[in-house]
Amino acid sequence: MNRVKIFDTTLRDGEQSPGCSMNLSEKIVMARQLEKLGVDIIEAGFAIASPMDFKSIQAIASAAPNCIIASLARCNTRDIDTAWEAVKDAKKPRIHVFIATSDVHMQYKLRMTREQVLSTITEMVSYAKAKCEDIEFSAEDASRSDREFLAQCFTNAIAAGANTINVPDTVGYSTPQEMSALISYLKEHVQGIDSVVISVHCHNDLGMGVANSLACVKAGATQVECTVNGIGERAGNASLEEIAMAIRTRHDYYEAETGINTREIYRSCRLLSNIIGVAISPTKPIVGANAFAHEAGIHQHGMITNAQTYEIMNPDEIGVPHRALVLGKHSGKHAIRDRLEAMGYEISDDDLEDIFTRFKKLADEKKTITSSDLEALTLHRSRITRPEGSTASTCRLISHSITSGSDIPKISYVKLTRDNNILEGVEYGAGPLDAAFKAVNKMLGVDARLEDFSVRAVTEGEDSIGEAVVKISSASTGEMYTGSGISTDIVEASLQAYINGVNKMFEAGE
Repeated sequence: MNRVKIFDTTLRDGEQSPGCSMNLSEKIVMARQLEKLGVDIIEAGFAIASPMDFKSIQAIASAAPNCIIASLARCNTRDIDTAWEAVKDAKKPRIHVFIATSDVHMQYKLRMTREQVLSTITEMVSYAKAKCEDIEFSAEDASRSDREFLAQCFTNAIAAGANTINVPDTVGYSTPQEMSALISYLKEHVQGIDSVVISVHCHNDLGMGVANSLACVKAGATQVECTVNGIGERAGNASLEEIAMAIRTRHDYYEAETGINTREIYRSCRLLSNIIGVAISPTKPIVGANAFAHEAGIHQHGMITNAQTYEIMNPDEIGVPHRALVLGKHSGKHAIRDRLEAMGYEISDDDLEDIFTRFKKLADEKKTITSSDLEALTLHRSRITRPEGSTASTCRLISHSITSGSDIPKISYVKLTRDNNILEGVEYGAGPLDAAFKAVNKMLGVDARLEDFSVRAVTEGEDSIGEAVVKISSASTGEMYTGSGISTDIVEASLQAYINGVNKMFEAGE
């Protein structure tokens, strides 16, 4: 079996996707889950991009010591120096340098000749190698580059000390047949390629990111760059969960394996969805709500007879929780911990206290608590806690009341706490939520504008938990913040989400 390394760029390329930004504490939570998932490399950020990116990379290096931690850098000394400063304290650091190699990029973006690009690759890879033993070189827009020139670029990079060469389909232009042929060509024409890892990084602009990546694995690539839920710029990146399960399910065809702990896949995808406030499509392969649902009678009959008739994967393999109804308002902390541990969660005593408090509140609203309910409480615990190292004020909702109807004023009363100070406010609005959000803005002295709002059920039944997601912007800076909240009361969930977004504004210093 060919061992394929999984290079996860959720926290770098994925986070660049509009609406998918994460704060420091959320990145740390996600990095720890990626380590549990079994990824080999975490690309933690682009160190030169901002002080926050730099700080995040350093923090992730400590949070996930068992993974290689990489920082992206352009082929210049300032980028490389900054990347090294960010990753140097990691147990296993990597500098990931890149430069564009297609004619269109070299002419219009870099304004460099082929000779200048070749010289820069040799000089900058050597410069990075003098600082860090593990160097990855990427040829941006490789799939649209002249093959002979591309082969020379990789030859120069390997000679200068690159341990991994990455072949990106940067704009998602290529096809599986073309990417397979490109890998085969490079294996024949790049000097020293047998001594390095061959990586691929495929975008999904034409919907072929996963297919292109898998075609490269079949052709001999030994590293795949991807993201959880396929998030990323434009139409996204190749999806980690789809690649991992395709290789596992069709190992007979790909003759390959990964180090992914597939039982952590579902949890990883749900966690990311909760953090960034972007719902997983019901028809998303592997982890969508319909991925293991069967409605057609002929399918149901086959499933009853033998699940393999219509399921090529077992939901247990990816960690889909069982929906058993086992908990109620009389359940204690030990029962909660036992259930969570059975579901694969490792919960600290502090987290258990927080989960148990909200569990008791939920148990007063629902007759029985499902594993899905408990999972929702667990995944959202990071949404209401103070970010690690943050000195910003943290607000929490205490209570609310609304008056609404077709012929009466829409009035909202909101009571919350900010650093142990109780605040109360009443406002009118176009609707109860508009009034409630206005009350929060006035009490906290912020000028936040609601840009987007959605609510959906995340568990089953008439008394299901609803998840609200809001996107708010700062009137002064235009920066966008995403907040989410859960409750059986959608007004309460919406208020929690709005306050969560405002807390992020405070953390950012606004």
